[in-house]
Amino acid sequence: MSTVWACAFEDFLTREFGDGGNAIDDYLKRRGWKETASVRAYMAALRNSTMSLYEVSDIVRGTSFRARDLIRGGEPVLISERSATRTLKPWDRIAARVVRVGSQMQIGGGGLAFDHDTSEAFIEALRGFETLSSEEKRELAKASGQDLDETTVVDLPPTERLRAISPMFTTFWLLDLIDRAEAPEIPDLRNVEGDELVLCEVRYPLAAGTTIDDIQALLEARPEFRPATATSWNWVSLGKPAAASSNDSEHLQESLSFETRLEDSALVLGNVELEDKALVLAVNSRMRSDLGRALLSEILGARIGQPSVKTESVEQILASHDGAMPQQLDIPEDERCAIIHDHMDRHYRDALDRPIPVLGGESPRAAVRTDSGRIKVADWLKMIENRTAKSADPDSAMANYSFGWLWTELGINELRR
Repeated sequence: MSTVWACAFEDFLTREFGDGGNAIDDYLKRRGWKETASVRAYMAALRNSTMSLYEVSDIVRGTSFRARDLIRGGEPVLISERSATRTLKPWDRIAARVVRVGSQMQIGGGGLAFDHDTSEAFIEALRGFETLSSEEKRELAKASGQDLDETTVVDLPPTERLRAISPMFTTFWLLDLIDRAEAPEIPDLRNVEGDELVLCEVRYPLAAGTTIDDIQALLEARPEFRPATATSWNWVSLGKPAAASSNDSEHLQESLSFETRLEDSALVLGNVELEDKALVLAVNSRMRSDLGRALLSEILGARIGQPSVKTESVEQILASHDGAMPQQLDIPEDERCAIIHDHMDRHYRDALDRPIPVLGGESPRAAVRTDSGRIKVADWLKMIENRTAKSADPDSAMANYSFGWLWTELGINELRR
């Protein structure tokens, strides 16, 4: 409530009424002598300010950050700020009023943290002003509280247009917040093929007369199965993973992708383990379960019986844990950090040559060959960097991972601003 109130109050303070009057002008005239020079300067700057949407970068904790205007363009500006820098992440998007007070740029008290999708929807709405019907223009003028005719809003310069529709920022932000509060979403988790993440355990009883040695010999003769221990194997892909369908590609644009690879970058499709009287296949999707069952039936034939299949969705896993924290491995922090960073290095180096749905199915290396592709790749890198920073503990290895080498590798460092 306090956030909405602050934004509404600043919208009021910057509004000019029919007679040209303004609340800040009136206050400074009547009571300005009570305020310090710095407060009067801030109020005067706020009076003519305009809320806009900014992308955050170059955060210096407790000191400053840079803000790039996503609506009006231009170079990023250095913002002097203390409290906000403690929670902001690289490439966050915020709606705020940027004001100059003396030699410094500051932000007003009414700031809104936008997620990527909501900010894109807002930008798209602004671009659509020119296509509004006469009725929609009249409604917009009425909602903005301005005495505007039906063509004024679309004809205004960008800054004046933003001033006229400033309540829209709060409306977009608030509706998105209410939706997420009423129906919190579990992240859409998928594997590299685009299949929904579902843990599947396929348990085969060994047929009468079948020995463990029989199973070992047959699996070790196949290149798809690489020994992990004396009685377990990694099932790996011998080629490139199957491309996601068009529907899956749409899902992947909004999902978190999960994959496991070996040291040589071979994609692990699942694990097979021999128990005393059973063979167990564990995979992370129903599609892989079907493929694995077909493959094992082909290889082992009558040596195994009919399998039992157990599945568990992400929702079921979370519910069964009931908030319990997983047990941490006793590994020194520097070693844990090195392991995680090494895994992320290999994951993203491989990703540079794989088709990415948000890049139109092109790999990042291919996409950067065109000007439009370079911009898309920069947006993709910003998105994964921002999501990683937000999803991890501030002091964790993931949060401390540097994505800078990816920008250098792709030759787009100049877009990292």
